[in-house]
Amino acid sequence: MREITGKGQGEFEMECIEVTAKTVDDAITEGLIKLGTTSDKVETEIIEKGSVGFLGIGSKPAVIKIWKKFSIEEFVRGFLDDVFRAMGLEVEIIVKKSEDEKNIDVELKGEEMGVLIGKRGQTLDSLQYLTNLAVGKQVNEFVKVKIDTENYRKRRRETLESLARNIAYKVKRTKRPVSLEPMNPFERRVIHSTLQGDKYVNTHSEGEEPYRYVVVTLKKNI
Repeated sequence: MREITGKGQGEFEMECIEVTAKTVDDAITEGLIKLGTTSDKVETEIIEKGSVGFLGIGSKPAVIKIWKKFSIEEFVRGFLDDVFRAMGLEVEIIVKKSEDEKNIDVELKGEEMGVLIGKRGQTLDSLQYLTNLAVGKQVNEFVKVKIDTENYRKRRRETLESLARNIAYKVKRTKRPVSLEPMNPFERRVIHSTLQGDKYVNTHSEGEEPYRYVVVTLKKNI
């Protein structure tokens, strides 16, 4: 047992309740029922151990405080659930933590996922950015949250890789540079990585965020 703080890492408020029962074990059981969880997911503080007294006279009930342990997965799920509730959306949130505990993968499922993806994934990216900001305030270590729905990230990557190859072909044919539309850092990295091994073209980025874009040029020795 440790002293209760009422919070986990950072400023994440945890639900803490005080329970009174005949014994400590009874109080813990009642607390688990009220919190809707299991014993391995809670921490407790004994306020009063209780006593049976003599022939029932002078008996005192046991009093404990019980609260759920901080869980980054539950925090992410709760944060996103609040966001979707405010948006009036019903979304199934599946949260998985990597073995190295450095990455949190979130899969969203529902009937209106197009709304969450937005134009070229901008809404999904913004949601991911806000979630990472919220998580960053709760933990002192690096943890990255990746949010996806309907396999959008993979489909977008494949589209960008195809675009990169087509643009490279155009540059080789016309021998003129081509500037792509503004892209976020992830999309620019896909373009760069797709063409980094190309013998005939180079890539570089120009402009300032959020209007930074990739330029594909013919190598000078061609």
